[in-house]
Amino acid sequence: MKAMVFTQSGLPLVYTQVPDPIPNSDQVLLRVLACGVCRTDLHIIDGDLPKAKRALILGHEIVGEVIAKGKNVDLFNIGDRVGVPWLGWTCGDCYYCQTDRENLCDNARFTGYQIDGGYAELTVADQRYCFLIDDYYSDINAAPLLCAGMIGYRALRLSEDGQKLGIYGFGAAAHIATQVAINEGSDVYAFTKENDTSAQDFARELGVVWAGSSLSKPPHLLDAALIFAPVGSLIPAALQATGKGSTVVCAGIHMSDIPSMNYSLLWGERVLRSVANLTRADGLAFMSLAPKVPIKTHSIAYPLSRANEALADLRAGRFNGAAVLVPFMT
Repeated sequence: MKAMVFTQSGLPLVYTQVPDPIPNSDQVLLRVLACGVCRTDLHIIDGDLPKAKRALILGHEIVGEVIAKGKNVDLFNIGDRVGVPWLGWTCGDCYYCQTDRENLCDNARFTGYQIDGGYAELTVADQRYCFLIDDYYSDINAAPLLCAGMIGYRALRLSEDGQKLGIYGFGAAAHIATQVAINEGSDVYAFTKENDTSAQDFARELGVVWAGSSLSKPPHLLDAALIFAPVGSLIPAALQATGKGSTVVCAGIHMSDIPSMNYSLLWGERVLRSVANLTRADGLAFMSLAPKVPIKTHSIAYPLSRANEALADLRAGRFNGAAVLVPFMT
């Protein structure tokens, strides 16, 4: 099969042929229909997330058709269309798995990091971490749901659903979380890079009540804030923008260092917490909710061979919404 292979930090992905994957007894073999491009992929390429699998195939927002399955697979049938997220395997035995916190599994493996992902024509996935995709979504529009959507949903749940919700960094996850929050009755305040009027206009089109620079103060104190941008300096800014008893959720897997700040920013029973991965319960709940809202993803398609271009466009902020690779795009 053809795949885009990551070989070393600082180098572009290599478009090449590699052996077809073979599913084990608990895996499905998928023909990849689409795969989202996530900022976590950039963190792997840049070495922010070390110890990636050698000769790695990135990609953890996978939409695929089941074309074969292992002998123990009983959740899916040949021809099913499923999505594969970042969390790709857990042990089921550690303390966290035994206490319904599999997202914190001590032995977890991650799609497109320790497990080859979806920047390829074929991939395999553990049936436990696959989710049926509603017919409402095309392949391209479904892909961002598998990470941007699921992580945004978990971050929103952990924020305790504040009436006045701030979102810092208005990319793929933010544009989905915004739709969920507005559907649930929240007023959303969007914070973007300074002078990023395109992202601010995009946020307004989705229905936010205010959009401005992350350096600005909102017109009202917030009840909660989600930080999707990997920028540590946004933490004191978000705490300053929230009222007493509020929650600030850091939703990225990597973030630059948090600057020193005065304790008064945290005082007043404010809560600062992170999001780590997702649980199967998160995935099932979100994939059920998405078509009911309905969440509409803004996706830009690239052929698989142009993955490096998609990653560069993501890094430079050249689009709103999400980039999606399509292996069989003509």
